[in-house]
Amino acid sequence: MASAETSTQLMPELACYGLAGHTASPADLVTEAARAEELGLGSILLSERFALKDAAVMAGAAVAATSSIGVGSAATNHNTRHPLVTATMATTLHRMSGGRYALGLGRGIPMLFDIMGLPRVTSAQITDAVSIYRKLWAGESIVGHDGPAGTFPYLFQDPSFNENIPVMLVAMGDNTLRLAGQVADAVVLHTFMTDAAVARSVRIVRESAEQAGRDPSTVRIWSVMATIEDSLDEPARLRKLAGRLATYLLGYGDVLVRLNDWDPAALERFRADERVSAHGGAFDATEDLDLLRHLREILPDEWLACAAVGDAAHCADRIKDQLDLGADSVVLHGATPDELAPVLAVWRANRDPSRFAHLTPNPGRIHR
Repeated sequence: MASAETSTQLMPELACYGLAGHTASPADLVTEAARAEELGLGSILLSERFALKDAAVMAGAAVAATSSIGVGSAATNHNTRHPLVTATMATTLHRMSGGRYALGLGRGIPMLFDIMGLPRVTSAQITDAVSIYRKLWAGESIVGHDGPAGTFPYLFQDPSFNENIPVMLVAMGDNTLRLAGQVADAVVLHTFMTDAAVARSVRIVRESAEQAGRDPSTVRIWSVMATIEDSLDEPARLRKLAGRLATYLLGYGDVLVRLNDWDPAALERFRADERVSAHGGAFDATEDLDLLRHLREILPDEWLACAAVGDAAHCADRIKDQLDLGADSVVLHGATPDELAPVLAVWRANRDPSRFAHLTPNPGRIHR
């Protein structure tokens, strides 16, 4: 575990993802979480994939490997677990971490849920599920619930509970951004968003919170910026840049193009490319350097420019850019803590600690 001295040096405005992308070695998370804390990252976020990245297992490992860094599931889905199971996961991690854990939810990919035989996620379901969690965390019993999240005769945890567990929502489209402003404690935006899209998303969340009668400043907004520093070798740089964006475009390219006001015709050209259509699997996991170079050539430079690519000083400047757009915090996405170390060193040397004194390491909560 990190020392108390390390915990006083955390930069709560920054986070990374643990096991970014694909992994065959989930045990690496233990080392990554400890290293993130050692380097001063304020939080480590964990994205779930249905192979070797279970949200509950990863969060437990990250909590156990650290002593002060925030840990957040960003994201799991409410429809893949019974609400009592999810609520119990969160209370266990909340108590285990001493209040460092935040439960992050997302809509997921509709096509995947179709294949799995699960209902597609709606805003009404998320709202209902969050209400159930919060009632259980407050020690309430729920009798005869029949709502969008499901029908449950009787739900309870412990009448002594009064657990203040923040809920984050991963959001990309306008409807989810508005929902985040209404019901979430924090919102995590998406990778490869233009500056204009980030600023617009911040505005939507804040306006929605105000319309819901909430204090907009209490909703923590995380920008997510792919960060590719020059010291990485060429295959790694290409996988984290062109490979990662190409993977997103195959999964939900129409949403990303609409969000960023990009040219839909460019997306169609990308999808029609022979090498793209012939490839099976995720581009950000391929070892085919020639294919990665091809992706870099066919993807518009404007789209790739959303990432922080260059030397450590440039990447650190891009962090400031995201904060100046209105985000409270920035997730440096797609890189391990060690890969981020040069950027973190530059940022630490130039940051104004007083600007972030109000932030807590818990990624789902803004005020200490």
